[in-house]
Amino acid sequence: MTIEKIDEVIESQRTYFASGATLPVKNRVAALKKLHTAVAKHEREIADALAADLGKSAYESYMCETGLVLAELTYMIKHTKKFAADRRVPTPMSQFASKSYIKPSPYGNVLVMSPWNYPLLLTLDPVTDAIAAGNTVIVKPSAYSPATSAVIDKIISECFAPEYVAVITGGRKENAALLDKKFDMIFFTGSQNVGREVLRHAAEYLTPAVLELGGKSPCIVDSSAKIGLAAKRIVFGKFLNCGQTCVAPDYILCDRAVKDELVRAIAAQIKAQFGDDPLANPDYGKIINEKHFARISGLIDPAKIAAGGRTDAQTLKIEPTVLDNVTWDDAVMQEEIFGPVLPVLTYGDFGEIFGLLAPKQKPLALYIFSEDSEHIRAVTERCRYGGGCVNDTVIHLATSELGFGGVGESGMGAYHGKTGFDAFSHDKSILDKKTWIDMPMRYQPYKRGGFYEKMIRKFLK
Repeated sequence: MTIEKIDEVIESQRTYFASGATLPVKNRVAALKKLHTAVAKHEREIADALAADLGKSAYESYMCETGLVLAELTYMIKHTKKFAADRRVPTPMSQFASKSYIKPSPYGNVLVMSPWNYPLLLTLDPVTDAIAAGNTVIVKPSAYSPATSAVIDKIISECFAPEYVAVITGGRKENAALLDKKFDMIFFTGSQNVGREVLRHAAEYLTPAVLELGGKSPCIVDSSAKIGLAAKRIVFGKFLNCGQTCVAPDYILCDRAVKDELVRAIAAQIKAQFGDDPLANPDYGKIINEKHFARISGLIDPAKIAAGGRTDAQTLKIEPTVLDNVTWDDAVMQEEIFGPVLPVLTYGDFGEIFGLLAPKQKPLALYIFSEDSEHIRAVTERCRYGGGCVNDTVIHLATSELGFGGVGESGMGAYHGKTGFDAFSHDKSILDKKTWIDMPMRYQPYKRGGFYEKMIRKFLK
């Protein structure tokens, strides 16, 4: 799309928002219902597109993308009226007679930039929240997942006029053109490097931004953990979407006493879940492109392979791979893996983990497998991370009642459900002063030591 056309779409959205058409709750709910119907209608096309882009099976596509989008839409259809309502708050006696309330208000024209790894979910979830909050939306899906981006464009075009919600396809040129424009809010999901660029551009206009980034999310396994169940759930979360999940366990940090048992159990679970030959499993996906395939393959140290390790450059597939005897200095520990490679590191005493993790960047997720309530309490209190699970992986992002987001290097802001509505809203604080009485104590001339000063001191202390 040309810069002129992008300017035209943005200006049309500003005009449409200024008309007030997006503000009535009934209009927002109607828009969400229309989108829900369209997503359900195109389920088969979505599955085909995700298979083309990422090799996802129809089962996984619905479980991890289409179904979650429909669930978020259903949740927002049910709750938008309540979320958008004014909220009364107490008023101090010093402001008698008046009432105070919070009015959630949309930012206006927002930009949603989404990634390629969950291209439907991570596009339409924030779009859902933005519509519920009453905004107009420019949607920029990833160029790395073109088949899914095309279906998203089709769905959005069926549901909305471009002055309300519009899709801008393309690559870096379009990204750069959009980031040079003034928006009322930017929502970005992607890498830390690109996130920094987005924030720099947002700063030019003092534009509020939500950044959903990533990081090396640790998975702690202590000596009390149920190893068989832990292995099963770790394998699910790590190798889902071939490890191309921002909240996938990046590495395991386990008690040295249970490491060998855990590695054996993980290897057994890989075989149980993906078969004897995962590369031939039609339900096991692929790496998004040759660049990422080469990068991930280069992180596999042949001398440390405990399971898997095979790759197929023709199909861009990498076996679920476990690396044992890994150190913090190994190449695989210097960057977010974002692929099906699972390094295993160990600790001796449980207290060591806090010193090991404290200097690291704050991750998007953290997982702990333990039956020790004190260990669980210590980790959830002392470690800094976006969110996570106790005795499971990744599923915390599948509920609209839990906000999802990072902290520090893994992002800023959160969304899903009420948290998502709030992310795309500004809370106006309003005091409504009554006119039937006017307290004179605030006006000059001031009389020191008199009745009015005594009243002020009574109210304000």
